[in-house]
Amino acid sequence: MKRFDRAYLIWALCYAAAGMALGIYMGISRNHGQFVTHAHVMLVGFVTSLIYAVIHRLWLTAPSRALATVQFILHQAGSLAMFAGLTLVYGGMASEDQVGPLLGPAAIAVILGVLLMLVMVLKARGAAGAAAADSPRSATG
Repeated sequence: MKRFDRAYLIWALCYAAAGMALGIYMGISRNHGQFVTHAHVMLVGFVTSLIYAVIHRLWLTAPSRALATVQFILHQAGSLAMFAGLTLVYGGMASEDQVGPLLGPAAIAVILGVLLMLVMVLKARGAAGAAAADSPRSATG
C-alpha cells in the first residue's frame, strides 16, 4: 500500500524549502511583492501537508486507497496550481482576470481535499471506536 504519510512529509518539506527560498529572496531583494504567495506556500503547502502526514501516520492506519489517492491528488494539484497562479499575479506577469480561471478551481481542489480528509478521519474514528468497543479491555473498564 502506498505510504501517504511519507509522501505528504516529502511534499511538505519541498514546500517548506520553496517557501523559505521565496522568503529569503524577498528579504534580500527588499521586494515583498510575493508575500501572499509565500504565505500560501508555507500554510497550504508546508503546514497542511505536514498535518496530513501526521494524520495518516497516527489516525489513518488503513484508509480507502482510492479515497486517499483522490484526496492526495486534489491537495497537491490544487496547491501547485494555486502557487503558480499567485506567483504570476503577484509577480506582475498576469492579471487576476487572467489567472482567475486557474485560482478558482485550485482553491476548490484544496477545499475538497480538506473535506475528503475529514471523511477519512471520521471513518477511521468510527472503525477505531467499534474495534475498541469490541475489545475485552473496554468491558473491564
